[in-house]
Amino acid sequence: MKRLTGHSRPHHGHPLACPDCGQLPEPAQLRRTLALVAAVLPVELAVHALIVGLHLPLLLKVLLLTVTATVLAIWVAEPSAARLLRGFLHAPELKRRQEIDEAQALWRVRFTLPDRAGALERVTHGLAVVGANILVIHVHPLGGQTAHVLDELVLSAPAGLREEDLLGALRGAGARDGAAWPTSPMALGDAQTRSLGLAARVAAEPQSLPEALAELLGARIHAPGIAVSPTAPAVTPGPLPGPEDLAAARAAGTLLSLPTASGEPLLAHRPGEPFTPAESARAHRLAELAEAVQVARTRWAAEAPVQPRG
Repeated sequence: MKRLTGHSRPHHGHPLACPDCGQLPEPAQLRRTLALVAAVLPVELAVHALIVGLHLPLLLKVLLLTVTATVLAIWVAEPSAARLLRGFLHAPELKRRQEIDEAQALWRVRFTLPDRAGALERVTHGLAVVGANILVIHVHPLGGQTAHVLDELVLSAPAGLREEDLLGALRGAGARDGAAWPTSPMALGDAQTRSLGLAARVAAEPQSLPEALAELLGARIHAPGIAVSPTAPAVTPGPLPGPEDLAAARAAGTLLSLPTASGEPLLAHRPGEPFTPAESARAHRLAELAEAVQVARTRWAAEAPVQPRG
């Protein structure tokens, strides 16, 4: 049986609809199951009670029940049932969208926590006390022997909430190394989907790697010896000024060195905001993809047979 999703036709007027294809996001499996039960069970019970109470031949009762089940299956498979229960199916995402639309300020915060049960719950409570609500959460395991994790949150907060208030709430909840930055709704996007889109772009045009890295990391990319498009303001054709700055940025975790096919590394610099392990891994995979594509194209060009002239 077709799943109860209501995605068989565009819904361009719906607040959750994709602006390109008009389709709604996939609802959670539990909500799909509950909606399916709500759509079928009351009708099934009513029909069974009615038919059982009638004094009809057994064959006719079986026929009526079969027809009823078939009609219900067709109704559930068609978009009509999903449209009827659309508010329930997409309630969590609609609530989240409403919180985003009504948020007076959006913040991105980052901190480390002990990797044990209840630690994040205390942070959630501490943020709620100052009026901040968690919209997105990413957890990055830290390497080495440390028993801590790096958490990154996107928060909605009242307009008057200050950076000091957020950091104080984090410290009070046991978080360490807290940092907070005002952000935009772009931070609510899915990082995995964005990474895949950038990977497809780099695979088609390896020379677009600096611009793709700038978009992926929200950082300035220093590209020595690489031609840079004038439409890429976050990319500069040169290294960071001075070895002292390089050393300080590396020590602070705000500098990434990424390989290229030319042998000259790209430098990604994001002052005041250290790169997470996940960001570093995505950036290196993207750089390796561009390098692999360029090497393959160079090898193919060298091995291609030369067409005779005339």
